[in-house]
Amino acid sequence: MHGPNRFLTDEEKKNRPKITGKLLKRVFSYLLPYWPKLLLVLAAIVLSSVFGLLPSILTGRIIDEGLIGKDFDMLLRLILLSFAVLLISNLIGVLESYLNTWVAQHITFDMRNQMYAHLQNMSHRFFTTSKQGDVITRMTSDISGVQSVIANTLTSILSNIAVLVTSVIAMYQKNWLLATVGIVIVPLFVLPTKRVGKTRWTLALKSQEKNDEINQILNETLSVSGQMLVKLFTNEKPEYEKYQKANREMTRLNIKESMAGRWFRVAMSTFTSMGPMLIYLVGGLLIIKMGNTGLTVGDITVMVALLSRMYQPVNSLLNIQVDAIRSMALFTRIFDYFDMPVEVENRPDAAKPESLRGDLDFCGVGFSYDPGQEILKDLNFRIEAGHSVAIVGPSGAGKSTIIQLIPRLYDVTEGTITLDGRDIRDMDLETLRRGIGVVTQDTYLFNGTIRENLLYARADATEEQLIEACRKANIHDFIAGLPQGYDTLVGNRGVKLSGGEKQRVSIARVILKDPCLLILDEATSALDSISESLIQDAIDPLLQGHTSLVIAHRLSTIMAADEILVIDQGRIVQRGTHQELVARDGVYRELYETQFRRALEDQESRREKAVGSLG
Repeated sequence: MHGPNRFLTDEEKKNRPKITGKLLKRVFSYLLPYWPKLLLVLAAIVLSSVFGLLPSILTGRIIDEGLIGKDFDMLLRLILLSFAVLLISNLIGVLESYLNTWVAQHITFDMRNQMYAHLQNMSHRFFTTSKQGDVITRMTSDISGVQSVIANTLTSILSNIAVLVTSVIAMYQKNWLLATVGIVIVPLFVLPTKRVGKTRWTLALKSQEKNDEINQILNETLSVSGQMLVKLFTNEKPEYEKYQKANREMTRLNIKESMAGRWFRVAMSTFTSMGPMLIYLVGGLLIIKMGNTGLTVGDITVMVALLSRMYQPVNSLLNIQVDAIRSMALFTRIFDYFDMPVEVENRPDAAKPESLRGDLDFCGVGFSYDPGQEILKDLNFRIEAGHSVAIVGPSGAGKSTIIQLIPRLYDVTEGTITLDGRDIRDMDLETLRRGIGVVTQDTYLFNGTIRENLLYARADATEEQLIEACRKANIHDFIAGLPQGYDTLVGNRGVKLSGGEKQRVSIARVILKDPCLLILDEATSALDSISESLIQDAIDPLLQGHTSLVIAHRLSTIMAADEILVIDQGRIVQRGTHQELVARDGVYRELYETQFRRALEDQESRREKAVGSLG
């Protein structure tokens, strides 16, 4: 169906927001800072409506005083005046449009900033449970929709009311009887049109559903994999018949939609033309039969023009409920996000220590993502400054959750985590996170240059510091060998770099940050032996110089740790050195037998093959 949808869908009807005084007050709170310009917009709308009347009124005078009165000078003056009025009206319209757009753009500017700041403060839980598409939609489409509400819906309502009121007043000033005749026929024109429009909208929805079905068939059967499946199972004919059936139905619906109300439209076109004819008829009766000398031909012409001017605003105002519900639904979706609580936030008196040593202590720590489903239970361990702890355990034991609690991506549900003897919940978030360096399994690089990704850790780093960090991470020589060096673009998520290169860039980034506490989710198992060796060479000195907590996948890293914690089902089930743990039955020995020893053997095998190929 052409034009904007003037009817609510079933889903919109079901989810229509409850329009309350509180909601309206909140909506208008965004308009309040711009009230002076909004008053100018309102004044411009009223002036534009008044000036919009004048060409019709002047047309009456042109007919009566200029043409019928045969006064050429008057005719010329009235024509020039009409042109001047039209020009002024258009200039007022341009001013109103500018002010309106300015206000709408600045309100959406404010809302985007507020939304982005709010989302930045949301906990990690929000981003792991929310659909990314929904988050982006709130930031883009929904807030852009607010601009449309202010620039179009709000001003359209005001403008339509102004046009309607000024037209009715002008008509009744001319002749109350002709004005009443004109107003009586307006609903007879508008209401049936609304009914036919709803029929067409219903048919358009069905046509769109059928179009979606056709697109689904095309996507499934004309893709590479789909076509292969169709051919292998010799289903070309059934698929064609299914497509033909859907295509025939969509064609039928399209024809029905296009022809919906065709006889009604013919009748309405005739009736619309009859509106002016009725005014001409009543006017003629008043002038010819009743001898009303106060009514002129020009007056009747003005009444006809004003009647035509009323049609559009009346039709628009009849749909004000649809516009209001959609507008409020838009604001409600945005406010739903604004009202989401910030789970992890700074306390008013949060501590900002100038320096951190790195003493980390878990005291009776428990954590659950959802009530009743404990992930971690009564964890107790300590890492003294400069020492390292390796965490091992089967998949799903809770190792990654421990890492996420330290920089407060989540807050513990039981117990405390202290850093240098201070509960991390009492520390300033920025101070805490600046003191922690994290290298994750899923290395993330922004779509920019290598330099920009490195400086993300420390924006004021010098070129010498940048190069030194990359040397320590065994990546400088590779970067220096690229045509653009440190200004090489890495692509989306670092796609232009290999897995090992991305890992070493991320390690260099953490080295540049120089944290007091290093958290390392070591992920080298999927890399080739050369990349693995380079990364390990970068990790080893890094671990020696920092307090470190490592989820270990390599036996060499585990053996180098001061203590090994074995986690299973959210609890510490064993702890000690490698020699102590491997000598006892338990989870660690099982892991050693099934994973670490095999990984060590595979590593040795790969190295032997690499040496053999070089020989």
